[in-house]
Order: sequence, then C-alpha cells, then structure tokens
Amino acid sequence: MTVDSVTELLKQVSYPGFSRDIVSFGLVKNIEVEDGTVTVDISVQTSDPKVAEKIFNDCHAILDPLPEVKHARVELDVQAPAAQAGNSDSTGAKNSIPGIKKIIAVASGKGGVGKSTVSSNLAAALSKQGHKVGLCDCDLYGPSVAHMFGSNERPLATEDNQIIPIEAHGIKLMSMGFLLEEASPVIVRGPLATRYTQQFLQNVEWGELDYLILDLPPGTGDIQLTIVQTIALTGAVIVTTPQEVALIDARKAISMFDKVNVPILGLVENMAWFECDLGTRYPIFGDGGGAKEAEKLKIPLLGQIPISIQTRQQGDSGKPITLTDKDSSPVIKSYQEITSKIVALTGT
Repeated sequence: MTVDSVTELLKQVSYPGFSRDIVSFGLVKNIEVEDGTVTVDISVQTSDPKVAEKIFNDCHAILDPLPEVKHARVELDVQAPAAQAGNSDSTGAKNSIPGIKKIIAVASGKGGVGKSTVSSNLAAALSKQGHKVGLCDCDLYGPSVAHMFGSNERPLATEDNQIIPIEAHGIKLMSMGFLLEEASPVIVRGPLATRYTQQFLQNVEWGELDYLILDLPPGTGDIQLTIVQTIALTGAVIVTTPQEVALIDARKAISMFDKVNVPILGLVENMAWFECDLGTRYPIFGDGGGAKEAEKLKIPLLGQIPISIQTRQQGDSGKPITLTDKDSSPVIKSYQEITSKIVALTGT
C-alpha cells in the first residue's frame, strides 16, 4: 500500500448527500502508510453527527477488508460550520453575512429547468413588494444574472478590498458575468471555485438586505458544499420541471440539503404548461409532476409557473417579467404567489 493507492481508494467514499467524493472535496488532509498501518486524517465541517459517522464507516468499509492493511485508523476532525460562529442580525438569527436577514438558496438537481430565470424573478418580485434584495449568481461556469438584468458594468472595490455589487432595477447583483468578457469561459477547478464562491458571499459589500437570493449551479458539487459550510442558509427553494428526468435530480438536491440540515422551503414547478390564446393548457413536459413529488416528499409546492414567451423576451431584454406592470399575467401571478409563500415561511 502507498499513499497514492490509499488516496485512489478513498475516492470511492462520497460526502453524504453529494455526488463528489471526500478526496476531491479536499477533506482528506493527510495519509500515512507504515508497516501495514494506514492512518487517514479527515477534516469535516458539519453540525450533523451522522455525516461524520457515515464517512468514518465508509472509509473503514474500504480499508479494513484489504489483506495489505493490518490496521486502519481513520482520524476525524469534526468542526462546526463557519456559519455557526457568524454574527447575529437584529432578528437574532445567526448569519455569517452582517446586515442580511434572510438567505435563500435556489437550487436544482439538473440544468435547463429555468433556475436562473426563477431566481431572477423571485428577487425582482420580492423587490417589487418593498423588500431590500440582493441576488448572487453562484453559477461560476454558466453565469446568466448579468444578462437577465441587462447590465455589463464592472464592479468596483472599496478601500478595504470589499467588492461593490452592481445595482440594477433596485436589486444588488453579483455574478461572474460582471467580471468576464461575454465570450470568455470560466476554467477553474474545485479549490479555486471554492475561493470565488466564498469571495462572492463574504467579500461583497451587500449592505442591509431583507433577502439575499443565491442562484446555485445545477447538481451537488463543490460550490454547493462551500455555500452550506460558509453561511447559514434560511432555506432552499428547489426548481424542477414536471418531467420525471428532472424530478429524479430534484430529489438529489433535496436530499443534499436535508443531509446538511438546510430547511427546504418548497418546490417550484417551472414550465408547468403552455396556455394558448384560446385558454387551452398543454402540459408539454408532463402534467403535475412537481405537485405529485411535493406531496410525496411532504414539502410545500410553492407554485406552478407556465411557459411564457414574454418570460423569455423579458429575460433576454434585461428586465425580468415580474418587474413589468402586467400584473394580470399568469406568470406574474404565479411568482407573486410563490413570493408570498416564501415571505410567510421565512417569517419576514
């Protein structure tokens, strides 16, 4: 046995609730191999003892049966998440970002379900209701918030190197899209993605906000784990479409947040149907899959949002549809319903 061979074996151990392994997450801090004894040092930030227990047992399940290993020692350093040592706002809620009352993560298990559109319109709907709102685009690889809010400004910095967020339509914004040319790809590996994410959360001068909406990338990877370990989330909103292939991945996202003790505020079924001018509804991606899944998982169905040409047009033009004056629109009514439920659930 060598350090490299033990490292390869430990890549079979996934962080509970996530698709990534403990090695790629950087949790394995040291490995020693001497006279048949393998010692593995692992550092985990979690408030759930079951997470550490699962990692401990899975490591032993991999190492103990090997004939080359006479004795396996798995040393776990379990620390409280950074958010738990954060500041308390005026409501008494623990929060590692001073001045922000509620932090809502908008997530999905897979791409293409309209998560960024939902994030942008939820932020806009909250702002229209009179709340002070920020929107952080945590999707480093496919940032879209800058385009959806029609801004190509470059952020400035304060004297103490705090990033000043861009403001558009009364909402404070931060996105990798503000830092790059339009055609420039983002090519970063796990540790650098972690660093960028932490900077967006902790080194941006958000000021006083009622809500900070986090538009997460799809899946359950480095960025998601960084967020739940860096700040205390008020809750998560899961976006899906009615089709089963999207619901499968939505379940994974819900399981991930459950593993790290983040409350699920509810499920949003996007692209629920298309309604023609005559009023007939066509369930293009399936009928009521999100509603059935919410009932099955015993979480709230926050709302069903129909497919709309206007939604796409407004996003492309840089002004989310919920900022328009068409309050009779079925899409806007759906967002108003979802926003009201989120406000009620978060106690603001």
